[in-house]
Formats: sequence, structure tokens, C-alpha cells
Amino acid sequence: MKCPKCSSQLSTKTYRGIEVDQCDSCKGMWLDYDELDQLEDQAYSADELKGSLIVSDNPTKYPCPHCNTPLRRFQYRLNDLQLEYCENKHGFWLDADEEKRVLQLMKEREKAMKRKFKAEAEWDGTLKRLRSKSFMSKLGHLFK
Repeated sequence: MKCPKCSSQLSTKTYRGIEVDQCDSCKGMWLDYDELDQLEDQAYSADELKGSLIVSDNPTKYPCPHCNTPLRRFQYRLNDLQLEYCENKHGFWLDADEEKRVLQLMKEREKAMKRKFKAEAEWDGTLKRLRSKSFMSKLGHLFK
């Protein structure tokens, strides 16, 4: 396969236990369709909480290494990261170091979701205390 960005030959490598195709020239990386999820799962595996993957895609001039269909550029999970993908579901192209950014964003997502669940649990506890009979009786004494 050839690199969609610089046309160099891609070589098969193992990155974090995932077999990927990497360009030795521009350091970009081709991930087969399910391999992006495998990469994300190394930082955050709760797929149902990751958010929408592809947001606002546009065509590019870069060919898919598998089928030569022009890749489409998209906003990755509403973050400030643009990636490319093959609309025929062959995979995703990540430019140099974008795989590190994906991992960083997934770690940030995990922290944000933990913070969200903690805040919701605290609010639920507050509501339960406000609805308790003892609180309501104390509140009732204020209006007598």
C-alpha cells in the first residue's frame, strides 16, 4: 500500500499491540476500520460514552490506500482534531503524532465522564436529603 499523503510505500508495524501500516517518510499511520477503536480503547474503553466519531466530513484529494477513493476529512468526536477516513470503511489515516492526540483526547474524555458521574451522584444525594421527612419538617417549622 502507498501513503495517501506522500505516495511512499507503507510498512507494517506494531503500535501499542495493534498492527498498523506506517509511512517511514511522513510518519503517518493507516489504521484499518476497527483499529481506531482498538487504539481508543487503550485510553478509554466505554464505547457508549465516547461520543459521535465522525462529525462534519469533507472530501480530500488524498486516495484511500486500499481502494483509491478520495479520503474524507472529519472532525474527530467534536474535538479540535481533523482525521481522514475511507467512506468505504477501509480505515483511517492519522498524520504524524495524531495517534498520540487520539489517546490524549480519550484520557480527557474518561476524566470528564468520571467528573460528570460524580457530580450527578452528589446532586442526587442532595435531592434525596431535600426530600427527606426530617428536612421537610424543619422547613415546615419556618412557615408556621
